[in-house]
Amino acid sequence: VQLVESGGGLVQPGGSLRLSCATSGIIFGFYAMNWYRQAPGKQRELVAAITRGFSTSYADSVKGRFTISRDDAKNTVNLQMNSLKPEDTAVYYCNARRVEVNHNYWGQGTQVTVSS
Repeated sequence: VQLVESGGGLVQPGGSLRLSCATSGIIFGFYAMNWYRQAPGKQRELVAAITRGFSTSYADSVKGRFTISRDDAKNTVNLQMNSLKPEDTAVYYCNARRVEVNHNYWGQGTQVTVSS
């Protein structure tokens, strides 16, 4: 199983980035997909989630600014991040979860830095 994130980088406050997570080795449509982030000295937190049925949910801190989407034909999940703030700076991780079989997979993470 592989989850490979891409799209991170350095962006100025107010800017945008689009993260992508390409998966292999799983039946993608069976998994809920999530984006987490972890800032230095802080616990990993759930940022956005999308179910197998395409229902979405977001952390309060990113509502209205981030959008999660999935493409089951391409086995990918994306996170569009707009109006970025310095407090969004973190390593962002892709997660694939299938509760009924206790599967929980992680990518290696991609760094997002929001700074002027």
